[in-house]
Amino acid sequence: MQRGEDRNKELDDPRGDGRVPTVICDNVHIVYRVHGAGSGKGSATAALSRIVTRKASPNVREVHAVRGVSFVAYKGEAVGLIGSNGSGKSTILRSIAGLLPPESGRVYTDGQPSLLGVNAALMNDLTGERNVILGGLAMGMGKDEVREKYESIVDFSGIQEKGDFISLPMRTYSSGMAARLKFSIAAAKKHDVLMIDEALATGDRRFQRRSEERIRELRKEAGTVFLVSHNNNSIRDTCDRVLWLEKGVLLMDGPTEEVLEAYEEFTGGK
Repeated sequence: MQRGEDRNKELDDPRGDGRVPTVICDNVHIVYRVHGAGSGKGSATAALSRIVTRKASPNVREVHAVRGVSFVAYKGEAVGLIGSNGSGKSTILRSIAGLLPPESGRVYTDGQPSLLGVNAALMNDLTGERNVILGGLAMGMGKDEVREKYESIVDFSGIQEKGDFISLPMRTYSSGMAARLKFSIAAAKKHDVLMIDEALATGDRRFQRRSEERIRELRKEAGTVFLVSHNNNSIRDTCDRVLWLEKGVLLMDGPTEEVLEAYEEFTGGK
């Protein structure tokens, strides 16, 4: 039987090689509860009765999205997450970010995880300029730091290449332009753990190359990067390790090329 102290040492340095863990997922299960038709109807008295008697609504369906996933990520790593649609990739990132509590199991993080997705919240009625400022402040930058990095954020995004879009409301942007600006804001700051959900799928190849270069820089700054993408070339260019999930189960965890080759054989193409 493993003693508690030994278990703690294993979690702190599971490989015994001095590397620093930044994210530990320990047998994580995540369950969504989907409310079907009619689940919102009925009297308040009926709802209170279900709460008191601990009976679930008959129209609620449970979806077991992540099933017993365990892994350790280390400082300086870039980890790709692959798998078919609905495999649990984005769900596990949301749990690491603290947005989705596990049904069972534990998630441990060292530092503050930051989740960047194509649906990351910016305010559509505000200009790109105001969103850059507010986004920087929301990530913990000071006003002077935001001012100092403003031009580089805008230049990196490339949204000014076809006109003065930075002064227009975000609602006038294409989805690709908005996603590029979101990535540029997030990538301007050093992150303990940065999680990117499909951000590199947007924009042309030139922007993707800039994004990949920035991710490599973030790794050198001793952070950990997670990248969810259906673009295997982006995973190859960016990550040195890949987690492959299917139907909520972690099928494979290993070097990028080894895992991608197995995944491409499974899916029948690159």
